[in-house]
Amino acid sequence: MQSQVLALNVGWAEWPLKTLGVLGVVLLPAGTTVYLYLFKMVSFMQSRLGPMEAGPYGSMQLLAEVGKNLQKEDIFPAKADRTVFAMAPYVVLTSTFLLALIVPFGPEAGFASLDTGNFDATTFDGVGVFYAMAVTSISVVGILMAGWASASKYSLMGGLRAAGQLIAYELPLILAVVGVVIQAGTLSLQGIVYSQINGEIFGFGGLGLPYILTQFVGFFIFMIAVQAELTQAPFDMPIAESELVSGYLTEYSGFRFLMFFIGEFATAAVFGFLGSVLFLGGWAVPPFVMDIFGIDEFSNWFNFIGPAVMATKMLILTFIIYWIRFTYPRFREDQLQKFAWKVLIPISLVNIAITGVLKVAF
Repeated sequence: MQSQVLALNVGWAEWPLKTLGVLGVVLLPAGTTVYLYLFKMVSFMQSRLGPMEAGPYGSMQLLAEVGKNLQKEDIFPAKADRTVFAMAPYVVLTSTFLLALIVPFGPEAGFASLDTGNFDATTFDGVGVFYAMAVTSISVVGILMAGWASASKYSLMGGLRAAGQLIAYELPLILAVVGVVIQAGTLSLQGIVYSQINGEIFGFGGLGLPYILTQFVGFFIFMIAVQAELTQAPFDMPIAESELVSGYLTEYSGFRFLMFFIGEFATAAVFGFLGSVLFLGGWAVPPFVMDIFGIDEFSNWFNFIGPAVMATKMLILTFIIYWIRFTYPRFREDQLQKFAWKVLIPISLVNIAITGVLKVAF
């Protein structure tokens, strides 16, 4: 009985640390990508320096922006549904935290695991992919709440556009991941990482088998769908300034607007982590590097270096997201919907069919 009580107390003691860890995984990458890409990379692309006054090379500009928003008045429109209006940004941000919760950063490094069974590099059980695809849909509810509760035609139109867009691009996002699940033979995120480590390319196992090589069509569709899920250009119709002021964000100010801002960039980083697991081998390095240092994929060293490997891969994927954002012009609403339903979904279905045939044949 005493040992059970001790275990219960230890379990409760872990939760504050895990909560702080999830906050770090969500907020630190968001701040890093905002500074590196939104402030600096885009500035260099446009032949300017970007923020330079707040801190060395503008490194404190993000803190200045946060401080500015925290000082602003928290305004509620006169005819708004105050409860729904206030809760909307929390719902949007909740989906990001729930997604970050199950991302593996090492063999035993993570905040929550939905995997069961014996992980001996051959048998994997879990529903991590299923959970990840489910919680990404929660943000749609928050955006609809924001659009409806604002009592503004601009906000309502932006919310409806966002809902239609996110529903349309959820399908290619999920279908792109199905190809990876078929090839790996598991819904476990850890299982997908191990299957890439132990895979071979024409009998050569030095590089493993990153699924970006065999599922490059799925990766292409995944990145496009992520761009649309984030409502970033060229898929930014829900917040089109020239038509809807700021769409569902129009009536928000201060801290609540800041939460939407954090949610957008934090979700980009978390999708970067998820894409790293699905297509780039996750926290692992190529097997020939493991052989050089005399370690294997079960080594405790990966619980320490795995987060750094994941962060590097995440920065590569988020670079692609922001590069596209500031390169391509905005779609029309009809073009946006046609691209999802008539292009991405058929291609993703063909990719699934080919993957299934090759899985059975080989």
